[in-house]
Amino acid sequence: MAVLLNKFVGIIVIALSGCFWSLQAGYGAINEGYLCRSQQLISEADTSKYLQAVEEFAQNVLQNGRDTYGDEHSPLFADGIHIRTGEPVRWEAENESWIISNFGSQQNLMRVLVGLSGLTGNYKYRKAAAEAVEYMYEHQSDSSGLLYWGGHQFVDLQTMENQFKGRPHELKNNFPFYEFMWKVDSVHTRKMLRAMWNAHILKWSNLDLNRHGEYNMEMNHLWDHEFSQPPSFFPGDGLTFINAGTDMIQAALTLYALGDEEGAKKWGVRLYHQYVKARNPETRLGVYQYSKPEQKELPPEDGPLTGELTFSNYGDRAKNQFSKVYGDVALEGNVLWGSRMQTLYGKSPVMILHLAEQLEQTETGDTLLKWTLEGLRAYIDHAYVPSENHFKPMWADGTDLSGHTLPRTGYYGEKGTPFKPVKPSGEMLLAVAKAVRMSDGDKVLWRGMRHLFLGEQLGDPGADLKAEPELNFDTEVADAGMLVTVLEMYKATKNPQYLKLAEIIGENILKYKFHQGYFIISDRHKYVRFDIPEPLALLMLEEVLQGKSGLVPPYLTGFGSTDGEPQKNGRPSDEETYDETFD
Repeated sequence: MAVLLNKFVGIIVIALSGCFWSLQAGYGAINEGYLCRSQQLISEADTSKYLQAVEEFAQNVLQNGRDTYGDEHSPLFADGIHIRTGEPVRWEAENESWIISNFGSQQNLMRVLVGLSGLTGNYKYRKAAAEAVEYMYEHQSDSSGLLYWGGHQFVDLQTMENQFKGRPHELKNNFPFYEFMWKVDSVHTRKMLRAMWNAHILKWSNLDLNRHGEYNMEMNHLWDHEFSQPPSFFPGDGLTFINAGTDMIQAALTLYALGDEEGAKKWGVRLYHQYVKARNPETRLGVYQYSKPEQKELPPEDGPLTGELTFSNYGDRAKNQFSKVYGDVALEGNVLWGSRMQTLYGKSPVMILHLAEQLEQTETGDTLLKWTLEGLRAYIDHAYVPSENHFKPMWADGTDLSGHTLPRTGYYGEKGTPFKPVKPSGEMLLAVAKAVRMSDGDKVLWRGMRHLFLGEQLGDPGADLKAEPELNFDTEVADAGMLVTVLEMYKATKNPQYLKLAEIIGENILKYKFHQGYFIISDRHKYVRFDIPEPLALLMLEEVLQGKSGLVPPYLTGFGSTDGEPQKNGRPSDEETYDETFD
């Protein structure tokens, strides 16, 4: 076998109150039949407030969130419910109403259920997750093995049909819980991961990647294709967005780590290298994509670019909108502003660092780590403004766009709109914290982490990894990414002050986001999203407090949403539902 982490192997047998149970390392994979509710690892009296809240949440999800609709009932979950009525979240369109069950938007929930079984010893949570996996593989996958899930597909629990028919496969920052899916059914998981690459690579010789993949494709040669080392920003038919690319890299390296596929490793590393190779040679900043759309129609020389003029058949959208003012650097891949930065310098590096850690002490792991640290250092060096606690809007060559306005209406907004700085998110802090830990306190990364902590009013970590921090124990932060960030800092420093701060953030999450037995954005929001990451972060905190490891899957910033067809007023999304509040 190829590299397998210790956390994925081994059987631990423990005697508990005269009853034996077995725990296969790898996130609480408890063997059914050896454990009953009365034989938990933790007695009810000893259960912490964090664990109590997460278990109450999980109980409610199992009771009120599983499929009880239509003529056929399945082990699948609705994506969420109305917090007062208990009605499932629906997709409303053209006088139709579908109950959304998007397994691609439930991967944090799966991690919660598995982690909860790991900490409590109660098998039913993991069992519920496993049944959902089994059902999806058996009933909701195409002939190639692709699941009906992700950005443009879901299962309607009323009819058990996949919606929207004819739309493509898409994963963008979903980061599924493949380790668990592999344990449940390694044959189907291998098939699924291979089918992803088969469906999403348009041209193997230059890794022209499409964020959309066709269903029911015949399997091609996969890892046996030739590769030609293409130049960066080659014109292609796909859009090589890193939010889709990172999911592809995860799929390939999972096939290597769990399935011993050397070819998958080669192509997964090769794909990440395309993003690294396209970084600006001077600043090492960028990129969100390593190709540009092939221009099939000419846009007008002047005037606003709206409607179909923003489509990719007119070529690179940043070039069309900005090149007259900013020159050759104006390419979509070189854009360093807007919400995409949450992916480029947050979600993506968190996942790549996770993969590097799974493959630590190997050439592949070292390479992934080196490339990711380089990218984060460059962003901190060139873009972060400590006094404002934000990242400057920039082009990848270092051009500062602060104070500039959009010179032309187009894909990126209306003429005259200011280029806005990027505020740090919990995911961005988590990426830097993981990088700090895995680099043993790299000076540039530590400096950035210190200022980010100060900027988010979490206190002062001090001058270096060994410094005694002065943390803010009065913080009101109640964010999953921030909590896991602080746990990373505790893991890096072993200083108990960070653990104390993590507990305070955990208490804030309970105070502000735990209502009526569910985790929800706020007490004003109407709909509960079962995939909210806060319960997973609390389980990670609980695991540390218990002095254990390997029982709770890590929070990796994965996030799913469902989008409809573009309309005149934009693209409908289930995000609109979860944003609804009570008046």
